[in-house]
Amino acid sequence: MLKLAVIGKDVSESQSPSMHTFILGRMGRECRYDALSIPPEEFSARAEKLFGEYDAFNVTIPFKLDILPYLKELRGDAPAFGAVNVVLTRERAGYNTDGYGFLLMLENAGVQVAGRSVLVLGAGGAGRSCIKKLAEAGAEVFAYERDFQRLNGVCEEIGGFTPLREVPLRAFDVILNCTGVGMHDTVGQTPAVALEGMGVVPVGEELLSRCSAAVDLIYVPAQSEFLRLARGLGKKTVNGASMLFYQAYMGDCILLGKTPSAEEAKLLWQDYNKSTGVTT
Repeated sequence: MLKLAVIGKDVSESQSPSMHTFILGRMGRECRYDALSIPPEEFSARAEKLFGEYDAFNVTIPFKLDILPYLKELRGDAPAFGAVNVVLTRERAGYNTDGYGFLLMLENAGVQVAGRSVLVLGAGGAGRSCIKKLAEAGAEVFAYERDFQRLNGVCEEIGGFTPLREVPLRAFDVILNCTGVGMHDTVGQTPAVALEGMGVVPVGEELLSRCSAAVDLIYVPAQSEFLRLARGLGKKTVNGASMLFYQAYMGDCILLGKTPSAEEAKLLWQDYNKSTGVTT
């Protein structure tokens, strides 16, 4: 039986255990999948132990960058993204499957990005991955991060987007929330941005009324305040549940040495929702 886990600051409501158990079960493998919430100040003391306790583990907010010093090799998208969400412990190898999951999520939701303008909020581990994939898919990418020095560093490292000190009041085709604001202790809040002529304010109607679609990587709650506001304005909204599933599928393919199939991933997602009683 495979011993697996997801680690993050607060993964108490994570769907990763049920998703991975379902996917691996369909692939003929049993697993024990733990959810480990680790306070950031304890990460360095606990990280090394994970390599002796698990066959592999997934990494989420805020440790996708913090895990890097413990690895011997970055593979797949991980070197380009500079962030890791899948670790194979025996090889101390890190992968990043966020990009695969992200693009498949957009495709299945009918959100077109080629030739469209996309505003990305947040440039942490998930944000970097999404920025990279959006640029590769032909989008005109703009990104905002409260820490502009950090954002500019990401731009110098991966390129492909325009870093913003403040967000202009203009129409973006898609606005993407990668900040994590709206979940856990920030439920009911939207990300704060420096908005042109208005100072630092929570994202609201001023921006969302001008977009065509709002995408939030958050999936608990299923409708974040960011998405609630966008839906109230008649915009297409997408949460991150299917992205989590698709990147989990890709991670399990890596773990088992299996070639991924977008069609298989879509069918598994449909079956998973039927098994959990969720309507998509």
